[in-house]
Amino acid sequence: MDVSTLEWTITIAVTVGVLIFDVIVIARDPHEPSMKECAIALCFYIGAAVIFGMWTLLYHGHDYGIEFYAGWLTEYSLSIDNLFVFIILMSALKVPRKYQQEALMVGIILALIFRGIFIAVGYTLIENFSFVFYIFGAFLVYTAYTLVKSYTSDEEEHPEDNIVVKFAQRHMNVGTEYRGLKLWWVENGTRVVSPILIVIIALGVTDILFALDSIPAIFGITQEPYLVFTANVFALMGLRQLYFLLGGLLKKLVYLSLGLSFILAFIGVKLVLHALHENELPFINGGEHVKVPEISSLLSLGVIIATLVITAVASLLKTRNDPEYATVAPDADDVDDTEGPDWKR
Repeated sequence: MDVSTLEWTITIAVTVGVLIFDVIVIARDPHEPSMKECAIALCFYIGAAVIFGMWTLLYHGHDYGIEFYAGWLTEYSLSIDNLFVFIILMSALKVPRKYQQEALMVGIILALIFRGIFIAVGYTLIENFSFVFYIFGAFLVYTAYTLVKSYTSDEEEHPEDNIVVKFAQRHMNVGTEYRGLKLWWVENGTRVVSPILIVIIALGVTDILFALDSIPAIFGITQEPYLVFTANVFALMGLRQLYFLLGGLLKKLVYLSLGLSFILAFIGVKLVLHALHENELPFINGGEHVKVPEISSLLSLGVIIATLVITAVASLLKTRNDPEYATVAPDADDVDDTEGPDWKR
């Protein structure tokens, strides 16, 4: 794919510009966004992704456009699944609703940074070591297995119990008051760390774990770094608004993990087939390419869309009349605006 320096420059500049605009707006008026505000922003970001895909299809070719859409949908569905963990984190660490936008914004920026690093590393590995496709494929199949296993398990997720987060809590003088993105202050002559710093650490660790899943998945769809980057950017943009718009409705997507496990397993198999087709390992077919069918980008897009539609419909049918899934996200008034978790200093 022939991407000019100008295209890269414009893409990165627009991404940074949108992030800076978001940071300035949120910092100026920390609040829980209204449903109308979230819906407008989400429609804008989704519309921008669709238009970008059409431009890619027309300007760079049909195959690249299809690869973008398949990659974007995969990353977006993984991001929606990640929102479950964000909701658990915000609840467990008792982040006031008015400050959750700021925390999520920092989490999204960290996610973009980590994914950018992972994209660069992944592309370097793919360019120099073709056997890495075997590793990526096996990892995605294993990840799919763990998603199915977690779905069938009754154990609840506790991302706030991460060893890094616990270490920070034990070795920092963490206060109980949230003051937006102010990370520390002096209280009675002692430096006090804001609990929002612990939230940022938790989001950062979570973002790294998410990148480990998402980057191999997107490289299973396209090896073009420009498409990998833009698919991730469009998947993360609007995630903050989606968090507040869907809220407790995310709980209704009970089969999302199963749908994602199928998609990841499918992409994992696609990667292994591609690895066999490009095989250079001497102990497999004498180091020669193996004649196996390869899965096209169009078929990948069809499988991804069909899986997401079936998953969503089956989930809504399952939870339609079940009172257990009738809960919605708490109102802003349900959480104190200043007091954070009661951590021992």
